[in-house]
Amino acid sequence: MIHPLYFFFLTFRWEDLVDILLVSILLYQLYRLVRGTAAMNIFIGVAIFYTFYRIVLAFHMELFSSILGKFIDVGVIALLIVFQQELRRFFLFIGTYNVMGNQRIRKAIFSWGEDGKETALDINAVVKSCRNMSDAKTGALIVITRGNDLKFYTNTGDPLEARVSVRMIESIFFKNSPLHDGAVIISNNTIRAARCVLPVTENNDFPAHLGMRHRAAVGITENTDSLAIVVSEQTGEIAFAREGAIENNISPEKLKELLEKYLAG
Repeated sequence: MIHPLYFFFLTFRWEDLVDILLVSILLYQLYRLVRGTAAMNIFIGVAIFYTFYRIVLAFHMELFSSILGKFIDVGVIALLIVFQQELRRFFLFIGTYNVMGNQRIRKAIFSWGEDGKETALDINAVVKSCRNMSDAKTGALIVITRGNDLKFYTNTGDPLEARVSVRMIESIFFKNSPLHDGAVIISNNTIRAARCVLPVTENNDFPAHLGMRHRAAVGITENTDSLAIVVSEQTGEIAFAREGAIENNISPEKLKELLEKYLAG
C-alpha cells in the first residue's frame, strides 16, 4: 500500500500528481485559445479567483468559503456566456486537431465503407498558381483541409467540385470573377467551394498592416487543423498560416516546402 506523504496539513498522493498534470494540460490548452484576445484578462482573473477559493477551502474558513462558493456556482453560467467563442474553439480543437492520432487513421475509420480513395494534393499546381497571382498582385485565400473536411465553412460558399489546377485557381481569383471574394476550400485534391466565409482571428496582437484575408487565414487555422495560403492584393506577397500563426513574405519554393511538410503525415 502506498502511504501518502505529509506536508504540514496537506496530504500528497500519486493520484494528486496525475490530477495536477491533467489540470495543467487543460489550462495550457485553454490559455492557447485565449492568448492575445480580450478574454485573456478574464481568464487570468478567473484563475486567480478560483485559486484563492481553493486556499480558503484548505484553511476550512467555512463562512468565507460558502460566500465564495455562491459566486462559483453563478460564475459557471457566466463563464459559458463570456467564453462562448473560446469554448467553441476548444471543442473544435478536441474534434479536429490530432486528438485521435494520425490523420490517415482517422480518415480510415470515418471513411470506412465509402467508395473512393484519398487523392494527394497537386502541390505544384497550387504553388504555380500562387506564384502567378503573386506576380500579377491578384488577391487570393486558399484553405487546404487535413483531418477536418470543413463542411460547415464549405456550405457558406458556392460549390464547385472541380479538380485542382492552375487555370481553375487563377480563374476563381481573377479580379472580375464573381467568385474571387472569399476563400477557396480544397479537400482531397478537389476545389470543394469558392467564395467561402471564414472566421477571423480575434488576436489583439495581430499585425495591423495585414488585411482581412490574412485575418481569415489565421482564424480558420486557429479553429481547425487546416492550412491556409494568402496572396496579398496590395504587395503580391505570399503568406502561409497554420495553427493560428502566419508566416509572411515567403517564396514559392518555401511554400512548396511547407505544403510537402505538413501534408505528408
